[in-house]
Amino acid sequence: MRIHHLNCGTMRPIGGRLISGGRPARLVAHCLLIETDHGLVLVDSGFGRGALADPAVAVGGMFVRTARPAFDPAELAVSQVRALGYDADDVRHILVTHLDPDHAGGLPDFPGAEVHVHAAEHRAAQVRRGLADRNRYRPSLWTHEPRWALHDVDGDDWFGFASVRPLDGSWPEIRLVRLAGHTAGHVGVAVPTDAGQWLLHAGDAYFHRVTIDGTARVPLGIRIEETSTQTDRAARLTTVDRLRAAHRAGVDVFCAHDPVEYERHAGPRG
Repeated sequence: MRIHHLNCGTMRPIGGRLISGGRPARLVAHCLLIETDHGLVLVDSGFGRGALADPAVAVGGMFVRTARPAFDPAELAVSQVRALGYDADDVRHILVTHLDPDHAGGLPDFPGAEVHVHAAEHRAAQVRRGLADRNRYRPSLWTHEPRWALHDVDGDDWFGFASVRPLDGSWPEIRLVRLAGHTAGHVGVAVPTDAGQWLLHAGDAYFHRVTIDGTARVPLGIRIEETSTQTDRAARLTTVDRLRAAHRAGVDVFCAHDPVEYERHAGPRG
C-alpha cells in the first residue's frame, strides 16, 4: 500500500499574521491518495473543476472572499491523480471527513467512485437547515448523483474513538473515526501504514498543529475560525482532548489545513 499526501487547494485567507504568523496567510487542503491492490482510495477531495468554472456556485461567495482559494488547476485531485499515471476511474472510493466545499469539491470529478460519509453529515447537507448550512453545503457538488455509502460511526473503539470500517475485508483496514464538533457528522480517517503506524487525517477537528503538540498558543485567527465554524463546542473540545491522547499514544495525527503538517508528510509513503 502506498500513501500520497496531496495539497488539493491552497488558500490565502484574510487575517495574515493572525492565521499563520506570515503575510499573506497560507492554508492547504490536505488530502490522501492511497494505492491498494484493489484500486485507489481518496481521502477528501479538495476543490474541483466546478470551482474553477463557477466558484460562487461550487464554493460560495463568502468562502471565496474570506478563504481566497488559489484555484490552481494543477492542485485539483483529478489533475494529481493523472500526474501519477492513473485515470479518474481508477479512484474506487472517496472517504470524506465532511461535506464542506474544500473537502467535497472534487467529488464530481470522480463520478464512478463510491463516496463514504457519516449519515448525519449527509442528512445535514441535504436538508441545509439555517443560513450557516445553506452557505456551507453546496448542492452542485452532488448533482452528478454519487453512489453514497452512509455510515453511522458508533462501532469499534479506536484509541478512545468510535470507529467503523467502511470498506470490506479485502481492502486495507482503513477506518472512519468519529471526530464530533465541527459539523453534524464530522469524521477522521485512520489509515494503517506498512511500517505499522496509524495515520489519522483529522479533517477540520482542529486547524493548527500546536493544538495537538502544545508547543505554543493557537493563533487568534485560527481560534476564531474554529469557533465560527463549529456546530458543537463541547464536542469539539472533547475531540481535541482525545486527539492529543492519540498523538501521545503514537498515532500520526494531522489536520486538513495546516501547511507545516502537510509539508512534513508530502511525498509517497508506504
